[in-house]
Amino acid sequence: MCAAKMRPDEIDLDAPLVSRLVAAQFPQWAGLPVRRLASAGTENAMFRLGADMVVRLPRYPGAVDSVAHERHWLARLGPRLSVAGPVPLASGQAGEDFPWPWSVYRWLDGRNPVAGAVERPELLAADLGAFVAALRGIEAQGGPANHRGVPLAERDAPTREALGQLRGRIDTAAVTALWEEALRAPGRSEPPVWAHGDLSPGNVLVEDGRLTAVIDFGCVGVGDPAVDLIVAWNLLPAPARGVFREAVGAEDAEWARGRGWALSISLIQLPYYWDTNPTLAENSRHVIKEILAEAYSPS
Repeated sequence: MCAAKMRPDEIDLDAPLVSRLVAAQFPQWAGLPVRRLASAGTENAMFRLGADMVVRLPRYPGAVDSVAHERHWLARLGPRLSVAGPVPLASGQAGEDFPWPWSVYRWLDGRNPVAGAVERPELLAADLGAFVAALRGIEAQGGPANHRGVPLAERDAPTREALGQLRGRIDTAAVTALWEEALRAPGRSEPPVWAHGDLSPGNVLVEDGRLTAVIDFGCVGVGDPAVDLIVAWNLLPAPARGVFREAVGAEDAEWARGRGWALSISLIQLPYYWDTNPTLAENSRHVIKEILAEAYSPS
């Protein structure tokens, strides 16, 4: 889990800072214990506040806009989801020690699952599929554009740049062939729908192998929802992917685009976080390995 800086413009965050912010802006919670939570997240830092709250602060300037975005759209989406999502309790403002808005949320029980060690994978796959289907079913008119709900071709340049950085570290020839195959998949012709945009293991909470919550709606928006299929490769084992696909109702072209998204995200993440975020780098390697195995295993 990562608490080290991953970008040059990240600011220092620690429990004493959060305690001062809470005491100054929410005196009713002053004196509650604060501790930093281990996380592989790259955008925000989280601190447990007392027994039933969590404080979430952006780590760098590029993560600031998602604070208001998440607060606003969770009010519309949260009650319609199939599982629990973040529940905002208070909106913190910039203070003497912290320059940006921040949030206090209700604590959600559960733990992040680990790819390669998923309990009850078929049940989790069905739960994740139900979450994606429920999100897609919410009226999308007036929703914000999802910056990941775009044609895969818009990812081509950064994906190929990452492939160049990974030459000698992975089988770039085989992976490039798979990326080019994904680019040939037909695009979406249906109207845009809601997508979470970042269904990674770090944004999924489970208990007893079942999905209990999905967090981090900073990327949520409308577009091509194929991006939400990434969880089939970044978390679910191969035998459970069909259960997830059936629950979502993904046809062949969408499934191919989802695989392309999983590949692109992992390829871009891997060289960037190779040294600074071991958990995210390892999950990226896992995705690449799974997609290679799926493509080249005997039928």
